[in-house]
Amino acid sequence: MAELIYPKNEKNLLRGIIAVSVAVPLVVAFLLFSPFKLNLPVELVQHFPTLIATINSTTAVLLVAALVVVRRRNIKLHRQLMLGAMGLGALFLVFYVIYHASVPSTKFGDVNGDYIRDAAEQAAVGYSLYVYTFVLLTHIVFAAVVLPFVLMAAYFALKDKISLHQKVVKWAYPMWLFVSISGVVVYFMIRPYYQF
Repeated sequence: MAELIYPKNEKNLLRGIIAVSVAVPLVVAFLLFSPFKLNLPVELVQHFPTLIATINSTTAVLLVAALVVVRRRNIKLHRQLMLGAMGLGALFLVFYVIYHASVPSTKFGDVNGDYIRDAAEQAAVGYSLYVYTFVLLTHIVFAAVVLPFVLMAAYFALKDKISLHQKVVKWAYPMWLFVSISGVVVYFMIRPYYQF
């Protein structure tokens, strides 16, 4: 990334991208760990994890399709698919924040739903807890890191600065695809422990 040089007129936009990229994870973290929860009906939010996983799955499909069509030089369809993926990313964020601001976080292995993984539950999940934790933590780290790359890649593409777009996409694309796929993996691993 160090080889990217930005004209002075783009520095303010890039500062804005950085500001948004820092603000979004901070706001999400605040909402997730806030002791205050939204008072939404369980009948509504119980469907959010499946919806979020569906959004992640669809995003992954759009990302793969966008790669296929850009390699075939179909730039118009590539742009539409990527804008669709970005729209889904924004929609994901909305549902994710609403869900986690409404209900306590589910603990992997918490069979009885008391939000505590006791010794018996710990023994029952065994090493799968380590796999789950690894996938979850890498998912979270890449999800936090990928946002500025995606925003810069989109900006350069829309400004027809394809060389800069391609340099950023080398980093953005694999991270975003990993985040989308790992989000679905996390969902399927934690799904047995939802208390809905």
